[in-house]
Amino acid sequence: MRFSAHIGYLFTDLPLNRRFQAAAQAGFEAVEHPVPFDVPVDRMARLLSDNGLQMAQVSSGMGATGQKGLASLPGYEAAFRDGYARALDYAEAIGCPFVHAMAGVHGDRATYLRNLDVAQTLCEGRAPSLLIEAISTAAVPGYHLCEVTDLLTLARTRPLHVLIDSYHAAACGMDPADAIRDAGARLGHVHVADHPGRHEPGSGTLDFARVLKALAQSGYAGAVGFEYLPSGADHLKWMPEWRALCARHRKGHP
Repeated sequence: MRFSAHIGYLFTDLPLNRRFQAAAQAGFEAVEHPVPFDVPVDRMARLLSDNGLQMAQVSSGMGATGQKGLASLPGYEAAFRDGYARALDYAEAIGCPFVHAMAGVHGDRATYLRNLDVAQTLCEGRAPSLLIEAISTAAVPGYHLCEVTDLLTLARTRPLHVLIDSYHAAACGMDPADAIRDAGARLGHVHVADHPGRHEPGSGTLDFARVLKALAQSGYAGAVGFEYLPSGADHLKWMPEWRALCARHRKGHP
């Protein structure tokens, strides 16, 4: 497992182009950002290469302020398709494995399913894959895909990958470790934040040893993204313990 810094949440005291070096120096092997597209693709490739990082995932675009994506919004089908195609080209050029189709606020299911079909068609024959995530209404009121159970149902019926976020799962009343196990082979990416509060691991009540055990038992070999609101300057103090737990699991210890 590689650790990925969500540089929309972490190292935000620095300009975006300096967050890559900060992430690498802190011990991360990957980074992620939903909308990095203002950085030209050649420049992004250099930032990643120079710092020994991979981009773990990007989104199809957030839409206008407050929309949080376009996939479920009637009347935005062309904008969604164009945004997803652009993100797919960008992701492929920098070796990013996933493009997250952001569902958006409210919207309707028929539009969402049609746009997932569009995104899946765009991904055919391309290296990046379609990724979707349930975002709890505790974080984004009205988000169309807000329940982890709904996310997992979609994963059982469509050839896509899912992102399980520990905070959003807990906010939905679901154990994140159970969500990871239920996702099975469809698990493409993981986000970590404690609950409640959405701060760094150890700031809340979640049992992350159980989460890491579930990841190890599932054979997960992707990135674990840290998407949390730092509670203070020492917010990275969780990392040594997580490294040790991951090493134990690699050796087959419980």
